[in-house]
Amino acid sequence: MQHPNLDADPTARDIIAGPILRQAHSGRIVLWLAARRPVSLQLTLYRDDDGRRQVADDTVDLAPYRRDVRIGERAWLIFIDVDLEAAGVAPLAERRAVGYDLRLGAGGLSLAELEPGLCYPGESRPRFVIKTELDSLLHGSCRRPHHRSGDGMARADRWLGERRDNSESWPVALLLTGDQIYADDVAGPLLRAIHALIADLGLWPETLEGAVLDDSEALYACTACYYRRDELLPQEKSSRDLRDRFFGGTRKPVFTSASSGNHLITLAEVLAMYLLCWSDAPWRGLEYTRPPLDEEESATYDDEAAVIDDFVTELPGVRRLMANSVTAMIFDDHDITDDWNLTGAWMDTAYGHPFSRRIIGNALVAYLLCQGWGNRPEIFEERVWPCVERYTANRDAVSHDGLIDCLLAFRGWDFILDTEPGVVVLDTRTRRWRRSRRPSKPSGLMDWEALSEMQTHLMDRRSVVMVSAAPIFGVKLIENIQRVFTWFGKPLMVDAENWMAHRGAAHTLLNIFRHGNTPKNFTILSGDVHYSFAYDVTLRFSAARQKIWQITSSGVKNEFPRKLLDWFDRLNRWLYAPYSPLNWFTKRRRMRVNPRRPTPADHGERLVNGAGMGYVRFNPAGQPIEIRELGVDDSDVVFEVSDEEEV
Repeated sequence: MQHPNLDADPTARDIIAGPILRQAHSGRIVLWLAARRPVSLQLTLYRDDDGRRQVADDTVDLAPYRRDVRIGERAWLIFIDVDLEAAGVAPLAERRAVGYDLRLGAGGLSLAELEPGLCYPGESRPRFVIKTELDSLLHGSCRRPHHRSGDGMARADRWLGERRDNSESWPVALLLTGDQIYADDVAGPLLRAIHALIADLGLWPETLEGAVLDDSEALYACTACYYRRDELLPQEKSSRDLRDRFFGGTRKPVFTSASSGNHLITLAEVLAMYLLCWSDAPWRGLEYTRPPLDEEESATYDDEAAVIDDFVTELPGVRRLMANSVTAMIFDDHDITDDWNLTGAWMDTAYGHPFSRRIIGNALVAYLLCQGWGNRPEIFEERVWPCVERYTANRDAVSHDGLIDCLLAFRGWDFILDTEPGVVVLDTRTRRWRRSRRPSKPSGLMDWEALSEMQTHLMDRRSVVMVSAAPIFGVKLIENIQRVFTWFGKPLMVDAENWMAHRGAAHTLLNIFRHGNTPKNFTILSGDVHYSFAYDVTLRFSAARQKIWQITSSGVKNEFPRKLLDWFDRLNRWLYAPYSPLNWFTKRRRMRVNPRRPTPADHGERLVNGAGMGYVRFNPAGQPIEIRELGVDDSDVVFEVSDEEEV
């Protein structure tokens, strides 16, 4: 398979992904991009920009404000964090469109001219707006490249393109709330493209400890490389147990059809996955052929190839969206591996084996470099960056494992967007509340210490937007099905992680909502579940007057089994009607939950099953006044207030 080389100019090929706009403040701009060489860069800024002006207001030499991380013979990641005051640039005005461009090399070639796809029609460069008042945002999760649907990020790009004449209507941020990639579930043609890009860029090889193969080169050449990677562990009993927990966790015939046969293993594979999922540039001229496969695998490959081709055609819009919108990201399990840290037993097994520890660690390193850094560049500077530099300087097993150890011990993945109301983004993956007596049962999504720190961030705020990858208030029928599977010792079968699955975490969280000094208005943004819904929640039997909105948008490019979700939707309403005695067996019995009605009604009763991107608009008090799902078919679903009660 060959994608045409659309750009013969070698200078234009220097930048292969990005720029992604990670932060934009009046005195600070944070950008991420990937390049084939460490090209010199200048940032040009256009104030109060209509997108067509020819003369820049400010030019900044980026040499003092960038870090370059070499990831291959012909590949660098470039991290830019500009202090405008230090650069002698006056603060940027809020609520006014700001245009920007990057000038490359000694000739100062414009990236926007070399890559016109970064600009919306009629504009000469990417543009953004700075807002400290949170009036609207886009959010979504679960972007699985080979799912048979359009791409919600491409739909968000089209939606934003329709509003270019009015910067007041631009969202404050694009929040990607988990599963930006699927490291554990990769289509065969995409994995083949990953290996072609590794060769094209010369991404660094690595040794593999604890596997039947010695290094990455042997992995890429072995017969089990495609669709059979779960065979690559040693055959002793301990490794069979590991295979059942680590690779077997994705086999959920009811809730997902995910397969681990193409699970990404090496750091180079995960980095290449990010580049191929975020930009069309690496696909240009990329050649890859079908690997040797049996008949069944070959049929699967052909089926997936057409879907991946459709995925690639929408990538220019995805790249443009992230260049023109402040983009914040937090991990969920598929960014690393399915069921990541679900139970204490899973953690003991997975981290206790050098091969699975390396797989997890490589995905976490790639998350740091491609997602995590841009959320809080300053916190990584002292605690993490020395380990990154040690690894890139030596590229040996000792420094590689040292970097992984550093990230596994790191406690700073959560972050806050400094808006009003503030956006508090939770780390619900690495600070789990483990069960000491029953390690095979699901851990709490956050431990007591992490929840206490979260409460500190919430104190004395009037309103807050809280991002939890998994919904805090989910569909009770599905949560109880997960509870039954957990009782039978099979939590991995149904992805049995939700806030109510762990008594300590659930009670601590609900008590935080009831606290008198926590915000009066909580908006919770979630994803993960592959369907969308909105609940209005109020407290019962309490003097506290908190209002809570649970808004879930999922997936960006994924969906729940349609007929199964229809049944769950109906059964949930029947079994948990307002006066059902089943309500008294839930941890939410002290709360009243009103599900919002999706309109138009033919999209489902209360749960919306369709790929897209969520949109929320807020009033000045920080309360959501418009909740919308932007469907990939260019139709919208609006969640309207309902009097129907579901406890």
